Amino acid sequence: MPSNAFQDDFWPVGPFQYQRHQPENTLLYQLVKEHWPQFQNMLAEQGRSLPGYVVGEFEDYLKCGRLEHGFLRVRCESCHHEKLVAFSCKRRGFCPSCGARRMADSAAHLVDEVLPKRPIRQWVLSVPYPLRYLFATNSQVMSRVLTIVHRVISTFLIKRSGRMVKSGTQSGAVTLIQRFGSALNLNLHFHMLYLNGVYDPNGYFWPVKPPTSQDLDTITHTIAKRVSRYLERAGYLYRNAESEYLDLVPDEEDAMHGIIGASITYRLAFGPNQGKKALTLQAVPSKENRMKVSELVSKQAGFSLHAGVACKSNQRKKLERLCRYITRPAIAEQRLSLASNGNVIVALKTPYDDGTSHVVLSSMEFMGRLAALVPKPRVNLTRFHGVFSPRSKLREYVVPGKPEDESEQILQSGKNKAYSMTWAQRLKRVFAIEIDKCDKCGGRVKIIASIEDPEVIEKILKHLGLDEASQARNRSPPEGLFPHSTKLF
Repeated sequence: MPSNAFQDDFWPVGPFQYQRHQPENTLLYQLVKEHWPQFQNMLAEQGRSLPGYVVGEFEDYLKCGRLEHGFLRVRCESCHHEKLVAFSCKRRGFCPSCGARRMADSAAHLVDEVLPKRPIRQWVLSVPYPLRYLFATNSQVMSRVLTIVHRVISTFLIKRSGRMVKSGTQSGAVTLIQRFGSALNLNLHFHMLYLNGVYDPNGYFWPVKPPTSQDLDTITHTIAKRVSRYLERAGYLYRNAESEYLDLVPDEEDAMHGIIGASITYRLAFGPNQGKKALTLQAVPSKENRMKVSELVSKQAGFSLHAGVACKSNQRKKLERLCRYITRPAIAEQRLSLASNGNVIVALKTPYDDGTSHVVLSSMEFMGRLAALVPKPRVNLTRFHGVFSPRSKLREYVVPGKPEDESEQILQSGKNKAYSMTWAQRLKRVFAIEIDKCDKCGGRVKIIASIEDPEVIEKILKHLGLDEASQARNRSPPEGLFPHSTKLF
């Protein structure tokens, strides 16, 4: 990742006025609503089906942000102006709205309550295709491999500080497991935020110098060797003598295995061209793939390690931007467009070295890519290591204290509950929107009712002209987000 990839993103320049999110007007929602039944029927005809958690992800997404499925009534105490706030699905797969909410929560929690005012360096590890498939289907193996990776990097940091591993010196890291790539492919990789230093047993912090390209080569080689050795002994992978890659031990085929495998390898999972590479568009000139020493990237045996992004101890805003970048949603709706033949065009965040700027998917392939992005339930995608782990004796001396308002609430209630931003706090912190103030008079607003009864919902929406029939009469089709894309067909 380029060092400036997140510099200008995710920071408010407001103030702005709040506008209710209307997912039914987005291209993503319309694609899912139209093709989700067809996707299920296609799998049923093939004698296959999706797991319940994937089905629930799609069905809950179709209800997310829709007033007809329930909402809150918010009223200004001064002028009595009201707003309706729809419920969210709170899913972790591909919902952009809930993904943005989780991004704001996670970044604020890490900066305010976990990461101290010390230098932080991001280490990004990508693994070979077989391991991506294995990690997506076996979270226990992924956890074990992540432990091996942390041990290698932390050992390097401890030795670089001039201390011994057995002395009780600890590093600290927070790992964000990111599951997606720019082309909506399943690309499971690790974003690790490491302290650029170590803590000795007395709680004193010792900073270390940045790693060199030679250091990264050594670390990547050690990670590849130890991970491969563990997986071979466990019987998950075997070494192919004709290739530097590892081959996955065959497993039973089912709907999700085929969808996940195709998504990881950028191939088609359905239709007459099944198994072939997805169609791509090269709209920019190609360039030579030249690695700069300053980027600190090492590639060995299918493993790729990047450590070129760092934040100083006083760069808290930059750190929060980085946290938002690595916890961002899987889908950016502005990068989706529709071709004249009904195919979905996905614009890449950054063009590939060969000039590829867009990926073209059929409607069923697009649905398959979405299904592959849904994580299994109860799999934690944020991991804490070293001094940040819950059982570390140094954690209470390292992590920042809770915000003052939250600390006062804990003292009053006597319960040490986790800090979570309110909806109003998220909007104000991320988008400079003050939802707790009325747009009309600037007065204070508060929630007056939670409406969940279908009959009451129908009456209120019909009275306000917000029912589905009224919206269908007033709604116009969404304009192309990439007007030039239709010229490519």
